Amino acid sequence: MHDVHVAIIGAGFTGIGAAIRLHQHGITDVVLLERADTPGGTWRDNHYPGCACDVPSRLYSFSFAQNPGWSRKYSGQAEIQRYLCGVADTYGITPRMRFGHAMHSARWNDRTQRWHIDTSGGTYSARVLLLATGALSDPAWPAIPGRDEFAGPAFHSAQWRHDVSLAGKRVAVIGTGASAIQFVPAIQPQVGALTVFQRTPPWIVPRHDRAVSAFARFLFRAVPGLQSFVRGVSYVAHELTFLPFRYRRIRQVTRHLALRHLAAQVADPVLRARLTPTYDMGCKRVLVSDDFYPALTKPNVRLETSAIERIVPNGVRTQDGTVHEADVLIFGTGFRPTDPPLAPFVTGRDGNTLADAWRHTLSAYASTTIHGFPNLFVIPGPNAGLGHSSMIYMIESQIAHLVAALDHMARRAIGALEPTRDAQHAWTREVDARMQHMVWVEGGCASWYLDRGGRNSTLWPGFTFAFRRAVTHFRPEHYHGVPVTSAATSPIVS
Repeated sequence: MHDVHVAIIGAGFTGIGAAIRLHQHGITDVVLLERADTPGGTWRDNHYPGCACDVPSRLYSFSFAQNPGWSRKYSGQAEIQRYLCGVADTYGITPRMRFGHAMHSARWNDRTQRWHIDTSGGTYSARVLLLATGALSDPAWPAIPGRDEFAGPAFHSAQWRHDVSLAGKRVAVIGTGASAIQFVPAIQPQVGALTVFQRTPPWIVPRHDRAVSAFARFLFRAVPGLQSFVRGVSYVAHELTFLPFRYRRIRQVTRHLALRHLAAQVADPVLRARLTPTYDMGCKRVLVSDDFYPALTKPNVRLETSAIERIVPNGVRTQDGTVHEADVLIFGTGFRPTDPPLAPFVTGRDGNTLADAWRHTLSAYASTTIHGFPNLFVIPGPNAGLGHSSMIYMIESQIAHLVAALDHMARRAIGALEPTRDAQHAWTREVDARMQHMVWVEGGCASWYLDRGGRNSTLWPGFTFAFRRAVTHFRPEHYHGVPVTSAATSPIVS
């Protein structure tokens, strides 16, 4: 058994960022357990054509590791992964990574005050466990009858088959979410025929992507503070885009702008009507794209809005009885943010799993720690997601909470730390009270933001600076700490 102070599950933005911050605060006995053979998290796993971030790169990056060399306003998947690998190398984190270590289970031991973690690469014991697997790591498959009956290649966008040629093929795409609106324009020029199955039209606003000139990159390197200034301007601009989610009158303005974008790119009134959402803007995720609408107007593309009845060997049958023939089937059906895949395999103080604790809804104190699960941190956690700005800002806020908690444990010789039940319930009640005024509750639609209990346990209902103010300040009175026991200080045999 390998004995470490902090075990981090996942080597994406959270895992790498947390390891760096812990090292900077003198906590160097850290290991990152990664199931894949390279770092990158969602930016390693999602490599479909056209994959890119929908937040400007200047903002979607670590505050302590700004990159003056971004090639585009919205950088693509490969460039973001290279950035992450470079940051890990620069800050000396790469040697702490253990690849091919998929976590099978993690169990808290009250006697030793440690987490015992079983992975595909060995067993570990850790004082502190950080789940840094993110919400976009495991694909969601739709419950469509006959999904295994399709005779040709079928795959999810998060598991893209680059060995499958689409040239001249009849391709069926199920879903029109954030991934689909990126890969549909990318594959449209090469396929023979493309049928896009849409259940609910998304609200789409212009992306305004562009290349960053060589001169601009030179200035970012040469002029001290320039990049931080531009990042600050971008941050403020994105904070303002939160307002439509909260205020209906402002939402009407953004709705008008989105409809103008649709009208400018789709001339056909019939197609335009099928692409016009009937629910309140922001109730589902608002998407950004300059090329999705134009791709749907191409002669080799057809938008199908009839409900799918089942998948058949030669295509997709809709409820009107039509079989839409296809050679390749691609699912752009998103992920499982309200059904964390590792939750059934993390067992806390009383023998309950995270899945048990989250049976009705996902909740955590400060979106980071959970009553009944000592020394466990989840980043990003429940209600830490965003619909308007950079998740890296939220992740860094939660990492600050982690560092403060570990510092408190060290100063007070605490062996086991967990939030009180009252503190966690109070946090959740406050989040829910704020949520009542948001479009995600008032908008009249079902979205992946909502968990099985109908609660929005995904998004933060406020400005990001309010989240940082609430999360980064560690409050010992909201935690229950148990002093280090003699068993916890005993040597652990490897």
